[in-house]
Amino acid sequence: MEWSLTHFWLILALALGLAELAYGIFLLLALAVAAALTAVLAYAGISFEWQLAGMGVFSGLLVPIAIRWIRPRFSPKGVAYGTTGTGVEQGKRYRTLKRDFDGATGIKINGDFYRLRDDNTGATELPEGTDVIFSKFDGTTAVVQTVTHKEQ
Repeated sequence: MEWSLTHFWLILALALGLAELAYGIFLLLALAVAAALTAVLAYAGISFEWQLAGMGVFSGLLVPIAIRWIRPRFSPKGVAYGTTGTGVEQGKRYRTLKRDFDGATGIKINGDFYRLRDDNTGATELPEGTDVIFSKFDGTTAVVQTVTHKEQ
């Protein structure tokens, strides 16, 4: 068997498709489909320069389609990616957690763990399960206020 550019594009498509399985961002899937379509151009005997141009055109068409229209259909409902830190969490109530490997105290916002600091006392260690209200981020530290429960 003799290797050709068709084989190259198919191997690239396979590698990108396998990488997509690891990351799940649909960008690599779009590039894998573009590489497979470019393999069709190579099989048709188109020159390498036009194959590269075809890969560029296919990628330019498929990547926006994959990111804007296909990926949102597979994303979990209610998750607003890219909103953490923009202020949408301010005033929300959270419960503190202890991280397993180092025992750090923090809160989870949109699935991500953030170490915390009490705005009033400056404390960075609070008991697990303490109710706090998120105020803002200071770098990657969540600045919170401890909720005080009033007795009646």
